[in-house]
Amino acid sequence: MTRLLLSLGCLFIFSLYAPGFYTGYGVKTLPGVREAIEQDDWGEAREQIQIQAGTLNAFGEHLDKMIEIISNSN
Repeated sequence: MTRLLLSLGCLFIFSLYAPGFYTGYGVKTLPGVREAIEQDDWGEAREQIQIQAGTLNAFGEHLDKMIEIISNSN
């Protein structure tokens, strides 16, 4: 799984949950989106939503390819 995430060229896991900028070690889900909303920075929130959507779509496409390979190997 780690290789898959690294092969996407992004820090996928940290886009889903990570320590918050203001929370120290406290974990936040979708930290880029959430912190932008908490700061009322709607432009940044829109940008972070687009980044998150792209990351999730790329991950989904990669999983689809893996499923296809596994299905065809039987």
